[in-house]
Amino acid sequence: MSWRICFVCTGNICRSPMAESVFRARIEEAGLDGLVEVDSAGTDGWHAGEGADPRTVAVLEANGYAGEHTARQFDPAWFSRLDLVIALDSGHLKALRRLAPGPEDAAKVRLLRSYDPAAHEDLDVPDPYHGETDGFEECLEMVEAASTGLLAAVREHMEGGTA
Repeated sequence: MSWRICFVCTGNICRSPMAESVFRARIEEAGLDGLVEVDSAGTDGWHAGEGADPRTVAVLEANGYAGEHTARQFDPAWFSRLDLVIALDSGHLKALRRLAPGPEDAAKVRLLRSYDPAAHEDLDVPDPYHGETDGFEECLEMVEAASTGLLAAVREHMEGGTA
């Protein structure tokens, strides 16, 4: 049985599809692609059915990641099939924990940057949507740094620990 992770931001066109693409690549590189399922969603449905922001796609592809994506809204019913829900900022963390049907599901929600040992006080990945390309590049750097720690946590879980 696969272990399932969903990355969540606001509209599912910038940060969460970036995290999904980066982490999917990490899973494939680690040889875990048949054991870990990765997807993403938004807390809001404003962009449901749309592709990722063109700046997200450009930054991903320029760095060797897949840029294909279709936005969708997070459904609280998914908690029952997900093992880990990764929020991209503290606002998403709070919103997702409020949506959780119970305490066990709320405990599945974690901040992405909590897996980055170099991240200290501010664990939010800033929303690059209203900025320039450099904001998307900064977002990618944060996602890549946290993905290393998240992959280690997933490996630990699969070996009998916890994520």
